[in-house]
Amino acid sequence: MPVHTATPLAESIPAPDRVWYASYGSNMHMDRLAAYLAGGTPPGAARTYPGCRDHRAPERSIAVELAGRLYFATESPVWTGGRAFYDPAAPGRTRARAHLVTVGQMSDIAAQEMYEEPGADLDLTAALRDGRDELGPGRYQTLICPGTIEGIPMLTFTAPWSLRDVEVLNPSGSYLRYLAAGLLESGPWEEQDIARYLAACPGAAGNWTAAQVRSLLTTTTDP
Repeated sequence: MPVHTATPLAESIPAPDRVWYASYGSNMHMDRLAAYLAGGTPPGAARTYPGCRDHRAPERSIAVELAGRLYFATESPVWTGGRAFYDPAAPGRTRARAHLVTVGQMSDIAAQEMYEEPGADLDLTAALRDGRDELGPGRYQTLICPGTIEGIPMLTFTAPWSLRDVEVLNPSGSYLRYLAAGLLESGPWEEQDIARYLAACPGAAGNWTAAQVRSLLTTTTDP
């Protein structure tokens, strides 16, 4: 299975009805994403999600790679450890999984990430024009558009701050397990390669070895 990269925006593009929602965190895992789409409490989570207005599964899901760095910061009340964030300006490459969904579905996923009720579509105008739009000060209220895949815009959301502006935080084993499993599920990456990648991300680096991350894929207890 190939790893896709986005074609950079050359000009402002018209408002689409579908987008590639690029997840670099636990929503790479289809079981986890299903709770955001259809509602429910995914395994290992302490929160029940209301779901999207449209409960359908993604039309497609593909492996993607983004310019920038994945890091862990701010304590998650769900996972009790650092959350995944994406800094598009930091040197490095971020592995992600892009789900082809409607604009409404992505808007509702973003709302649930901010512990808000879903129900209103995001205004994508600025993000599709400039590649970035800060919709608010929240941790997942900054929209990033790295470009398009097959002519369809790819969007993700992250914090308004950068990696250098925040103190990184060790992620929990249960959280890393979802990330590792989601990357493995996406197809192109092998277990050891995934483990090395996640263990090197700021926040995990120095707290997790590649061997420990890999062991999360074969056990339900943290090393």
